[in-house]
Amino acid sequence: MKFFENGNTQLFALGGMGEVGKNMYVIMHNNEIIIIDSGVMFPKDELLGIDYVIPDYTFLKENESKIKALLITHGHEDHIGGIPFLLQTVNIPTIYAPNQAAELIRRKVEERGIVYKGLKVIDENTKIKTKHFEIEFFNTTHSIPDSLGIAVTTPNGVIVSTGDFKFDLTPIGPMSNIHKMAEIGKKGVKLLMSDSTNALVDGFSKSEFKVDAALGDIFARHSGRLIIATFASNIHRLQQIINTAEKFNRKVAVSGRSMVNVVAVATELGYLNIPDNMLIDLNDISKYEDNEVVLITTGSQGEPMSALARMASAEHKKVEIKRGDLIIISAHPIPGNEKLISKVINSLFEKGAEVVYDESDIHVSGHAKQEELKLMHRLVRPKFFMPAHGEYRMLKIHAELAEELGM
Repeated sequence: MKFFENGNTQLFALGGMGEVGKNMYVIMHNNEIIIIDSGVMFPKDELLGIDYVIPDYTFLKENESKIKALLITHGHEDHIGGIPFLLQTVNIPTIYAPNQAAELIRRKVEERGIVYKGLKVIDENTKIKTKHFEIEFFNTTHSIPDSLGIAVTTPNGVIVSTGDFKFDLTPIGPMSNIHKMAEIGKKGVKLLMSDSTNALVDGFSKSEFKVDAALGDIFARHSGRLIIATFASNIHRLQQIINTAEKFNRKVAVSGRSMVNVVAVATELGYLNIPDNMLIDLNDISKYEDNEVVLITTGSQGEPMSALARMASAEHKKVEIKRGDLIIISAHPIPGNEKLISKVINSLFEKGAEVVYDESDIHVSGHAKQEELKLMHRLVRPKFFMPAHGEYRMLKIHAELAEELGM
């Protein structure tokens, strides 16, 4: 039975629904499939020995001949981390990704010895056309450069996927293209699929600009060594730390494989501006006084094998936590990681360090809160709505917000 004159257009999730992470969405019409994102989810603490949780690719393998493209919204692990595993299982003709994400993907597949020649760089001006789909993009503001939303015109109407986004009127990076969102909405959108990560939180997100002042205050009042844990892919936050370090005449060292990798990529692409002679090797931090150094590290989520966790457990080969160190955790806990983070914080305190972890101004979220979610709905004006990227309670509240707006 067909529900539409043009045949059914199907949209479903292989990950990212009822969970934070592992984002992967599929749009299918007749003999064509396009995929949006291919992420991983980091394991909860009960999954001992597991490095990554990935979607089940069985459906894609069984319908491999229909796949036309994988579209990437941005370069966070929960949106690109599954790509090497996907490519080892399924033939993907083309991956379209924004610049920063594309370079991170390129390095990921090379590290695993995968030869893949179908990676193409896109921006918000790119248009893609297949037999059944016409695809365009729009800039969004998130905690990583080159973040895009996607509008897919199908035989049964337009589907808009926001990717991860927020609205920030004084962003460190590019502004959201609110005008293009409104233009797409004015033409008519059949269905909106939108990020629900912060659907439980009312109000508007604080601007990333607010973090500058908070960092400056911390640098000014602490004369010891500074260790800042944040998401490696939060390039705007890394730039803020580097700018503040320059202001206070501190050298910068980085720790953690993903942090080293992202800093190299972002610097190479021009997204990260590091003054000459500021970046020092981790092996050389002992050559400087404590008040001359800031260390940027992975581990803001308490991941057991992260650099910060290894410092906390005295297993890091190059950094030993000592009395007088100030550790700043510039990230909010991802749901489910609270126990891991608490364990790391306790261990750091036991070693004599001071830990700043609950001051709201040292981190602002890259995800839209309720009023921003409503703004996206008002701009896009969809007929139907599918909340995505979130635990069930987040999806439920986001659906209720849509109903408040008349859905």
